[in-house]
Amino acid sequence: MSTTIIIGTQWGDEGKGKLTDILCSQADVVARAAGGHNAGHVVQANGIYHNFRLLPSGLMTPKCLALIGTGVVFHIPTFLQELKDIEEEGIKDARDRVFVSDRCHVNFDLHAAVDAAQEQELGNNAVGSMKRGIGPCYSTKAIRSGLRLAEIFDEKSFEEKLRRLADGFQKRFGPALNYDVEVEIARFKDYRAAIKGHVVDGVLFMANAKARGANIVVEGSQATLLDIDYGTYPYVTSSSAGLGGTISGLGIGIRDIKEVIGVVKAYTTRLGHGGFPTENMGEVGARLQAKGGEYAAVIGKKLRCGWLDLVALRYSCMVNQYDCLQLSKLDVLGTFETIKVGIAYKDKETGEEIPSFPANHALLERVEVVYDELPGWCSKIAEMCEWSDLPKEAQDYVKYIEDFVGTKIKWIGTGAKREDMITRV
Repeated sequence: MSTTIIIGTQWGDEGKGKLTDILCSQADVVARAAGGHNAGHVVQANGIYHNFRLLPSGLMTPKCLALIGTGVVFHIPTFLQELKDIEEEGIKDARDRVFVSDRCHVNFDLHAAVDAAQEQELGNNAVGSMKRGIGPCYSTKAIRSGLRLAEIFDEKSFEEKLRRLADGFQKRFGPALNYDVEVEIARFKDYRAAIKGHVVDGVLFMANAKARGANIVVEGSQATLLDIDYGTYPYVTSSSAGLGGTISGLGIGIRDIKEVIGVVKAYTTRLGHGGFPTENMGEVGARLQAKGGEYAAVIGKKLRCGWLDLVALRYSCMVNQYDCLQLSKLDVLGTFETIKVGIAYKDKETGEEIPSFPANHALLERVEVVYDELPGWCSKIAEMCEWSDLPKEAQDYVKYIEDFVGTKIKWIGTGAKREDMITRV
């Protein structure tokens, strides 16, 4: 039995789904540990783009079982719709292979309504939530007023608890809360029957997988710089998106972990509000966005783009202790004569160099980035699958990153398809 964990190193949208898909060809179980249907992994296979939100993308692998772990906040309508979608896309037996921990907290439509009310209340100070109820669901979990999936099958108790939860929010937000608790309660009469066969004891599920020697791949959601503790707070998600959240969200023993892999884009992107020191608002950012097709996987909104931030990547490596990295989308840089990388931050007010990625978001927003410049290769490397085929300048770029962060780059993505990947031993 071995466990491989895949984690986003930046602000998400790094291409984690592609590596998950590749590694799951040798896996028995693929699992999600945190987040909710605000996650998004797009995998291209057989000419079809499969968009995963709650479901682990490893479901594409025949016979691979999938678990949505305890740390996930679980939105039942999204789960059911996503199952239907991927079955129509050709993954016919997905329904028989996907399970969800009975200890997951249920993400109700109530939580989405609260999310929208909170963002409206914050006005210009809104954090840029997708308004899918993720934060409010984790907050009710933390203050012990939420409902676990196991509880929905006790119909009378469930309805009492949901009405009480809704009443509290109604008193808090008044008319700004656009929600009818009785409508949601009525929907759960159908939901119970629809998901009953998928609900399992997640702890026992993982223990049984370990006992039979299963190979497990954990598919991270969001990314380290969006982590509630280690990210660019308050412009973060509401879950632990790094290694710690993976362990607690699935009940994995640290002695069972074979490899922790960080996925990093060859440049940097970010969705929504928050500090982004290497963001380029000019021609470079526009070229990266267009060439890389940089849109958020879940909502399709354009991503902000800029040069690779090695200060942030080194910080991410410190947080998660990656055994190796996957570098994605190297081919996108193939039209630049010169490529910049951010190697240090200076405080614009004092001129002092900042030793690491700062905790104070106000400081992060005012840093001046110190760049190094590397020669580009100005040639097409798309679909290359051998390290020796890469131009020397592209190889040097990879080695520069490795040397700076002190972590080996084991995989290099050179295109959209799953086959467009260089593996370095």
